[in-house]
Amino acid sequence: MATEASQDVSMESPAPPTDSEPKYGGFSRFEIELEFVQSLANPYYLNHLASQKLLNQPAFVAYLAYLQYWNKPPYLRYLTYPGPTLRHLELLQQETFRQQIMSPDVVQRLVEEDMKASVDWHRE
Repeated sequence: MATEASQDVSMESPAPPTDSEPKYGGFSRFEIELEFVQSLANPYYLNHLASQKLLNQPAFVAYLAYLQYWNKPPYLRYLTYPGPTLRHLELLQQETFRQQIMSPDVVQRLVEEDMKASVDWHRE
């Protein structure tokens, strides 16, 4: 169950960091989650997560669902590459995609689509 799987993770979206916020290895929860969610823009990293069987673990899938708060203000403005980051986060909500990302062909297709989107965006 998603509730049991996410007991250690508060289901509230973290606020941007403040001086009084607890630190984990010197970083705020906000900073850690920002770094992780931005790493999802990398198709090779998604493949790595799948190869480590993380995308099959209910707790990890629940965490990915929790990270959907990055789609909304004010969090959206902190993303460096919002297009691929949010697109991949959305795709990761689908069990089929979590299985397919193991395929090098799917990874390559994502890389090519992301590069094309980047080129098209710069042309506009």
